[in-house]
Amino acid sequence: MDFNRYQRQTVLKDFGPEAQQKLKDSSVLVVGAGGLGIPALLYLNAMGVGTIGIVEQDNIEITNLQRQVLYTEGDLGKPKIEVVLKRLKQQNSSTNFKTFDTFLTRHNALEIIAQFDLVVDGSDNFPTRYLINDACVILKKPFVSGAIQGFEGQLSVFNYQGGPTYRCLFPNMPTHEEIPNCNENGVLGVIPGIIGNLQALEAVKAITGVGDVLNGKLLLFNGLQQSYQTINFNLQPKNTAIKKLLKSYGSEVCEIHQSISVQELEKILKGQELVQIIDVRTKEEFINFSLPQVKALNIPVNELKGRIKELNSQSPIYLLCQSGTRSDMAVRILEELNPELELYNIVGGVDRFLALHN
Repeated sequence: MDFNRYQRQTVLKDFGPEAQQKLKDSSVLVVGAGGLGIPALLYLNAMGVGTIGIVEQDNIEITNLQRQVLYTEGDLGKPKIEVVLKRLKQQNSSTNFKTFDTFLTRHNALEIIAQFDLVVDGSDNFPTRYLINDACVILKKPFVSGAIQGFEGQLSVFNYQGGPTYRCLFPNMPTHEEIPNCNENGVLGVIPGIIGNLQALEAVKAITGVGDVLNGKLLLFNGLQQSYQTINFNLQPKNTAIKKLLKSYGSEVCEIHQSISVQELEKILKGQELVQIIDVRTKEEFINFSLPQVKALNIPVNELKGRIKELNSQSPIYLLCQSGTRSDMAVRILEELNPELELYNIVGGVDRFLALHN
């Protein structure tokens, strides 16, 4: 290891070469390469974390640039994970990177998280936060959680050395009525930068043992008042007894339904003979072109309410359309008809299948 590179932090009396070696030997998974994930990734990489994992499947959009400062106008339309990986390698060539071009789902969360010592949650929705929490409890992994809204942010470290979990602070996922409309729920560009950097700091503290980790403490930040407030909360032992993931972490808000990537679905198809896939395109679209590797039942989205009895409620249901938009709508419809169904929107739909195999 090039200690000269990290001399400005190893010279610190309370850090030193020992803490630097712990960083090098550690592995951190960052879920999401957006407003929170980018600053966390940049500093963890710069400071010498040995192995960094990245979970991301979004493309870069113009609305990202206001807060996701690693991206430029020339990156618009590109996959985030490709751009992030290129920039991080340029920043620190000695880091070992593991990339996962997928969304985190109940199908892959345990497999992915098991490969790392600690998780930094840079997601922007409640289903993913609860999924990460439950997977980390099962695997006994700590995770650093950050959240932002408007001019405010919050931060804590969960499941750290037997400490409280996310469910000890937020036992249940908020309902539709309790979450602001997505189009109205904005954020000042600099706020995720502040919280994301604090997440990196907590991750470094948890790995090295330097300083006091926000274990059992929720840090609240108000950007308009430039104020910090800390709230203590206690472990609820029942929340450490999680043995398996829920059947679904879906939600009706902000198009953050439980999703699955084409790559993940193909792994499932290889491992099982019967997978329930519902193609919600029109009959004409389905007849004109259907994917040979996918045995799907065609129920157009406008016929779902009248044909719900054709679905097997005892097994997962994967919704497919051309691009992922109508299948997302189908998830909404079926959730309203039967909240007990285990539903997954196939992200990118037929178009993503074709892109992968052409």
